[in-house]
Amino acid sequence: MNKPFKVIDGLTLPAKLRELLRPAEQVTDHEGHTHSLPRFFYEIETWAKAKETQMATHFTAAEIMTVDCREADLLLNHFPHYVPCAVSIAARYLQAFREKVEAPVYISANGGYRSPAHARSRGASLHHWGTAADIYRVGDTFLDDQKSIEKYAGLAEAIAPEVYAKPFGHGAGETDDHLHIDLGYVNYTPRACDEAL
Repeated sequence: MNKPFKVIDGLTLPAKLRELLRPAEQVTDHEGHTHSLPRFFYEIETWAKAKETQMATHFTAAEIMTVDCREADLLLNHFPHYVPCAVSIAARYLQAFREKVEAPVYISANGGYRSPAHARSRGASLHHWGTAADIYRVGDTFLDDQKSIEKYAGLAEAIAPEVYAKPFGHGAGETDDHLHIDLGYVNYTPRACDEAL
C-alpha cells in the first residue's frame, strides 16, 4: 500500500465519532483480559476510494470494511470512514492465505472491520481492531460445513504462529458457517504518530 489514506489520531476526532469508535478505550474480552481499542485510523474519504485502493495485491480497502445496516448510521452512511491502521497488516496475511489456497478468498459483509458501535459487537471482538476476517467462500467452496472449515483453518494457521482460526462447532468461540481467522489484538501506531495522551 502506497500511503493512500491520511492517518488520524482517533482522540482528535469529533465527539460523536469518538463515542462510536472509542479510540484507546480499554475493553475486557470474554476471558477477562483487558485490551486497548485502536487509537490510530486511516481516513477513507469516499466509497470509490475504498474500492479502488489495494491494501494487498488481491484485497481492496472496501473488501475489508464492508458492513451492513447494523453499523451505526454515522459510520455507515457518512464519509469519511475510519478504519484501524492494523487493517493493512491483516490484508498482508489475507494475501498470504489467498496465495496458499491458490483461489479467490471472499470476506463476508461485517466479516472484516466493524466498529465497537456495530450491533453485532460484543466486548472485545477482534473485528474492532481490523485484524479479523470472516471468510465465507474460497474459490468455489462455501465454508459452511466441518470438512471445509477445518481444511482451510489448517491452511490459514500454517501461514504463521500468530494466525488463529476458530474451530468448527456450534458453541461460543466456534464457527459453523464461515472461517474466522484473526491475528489477535494488534494496535499499529504509524511511524509519524505520537502516542502521548
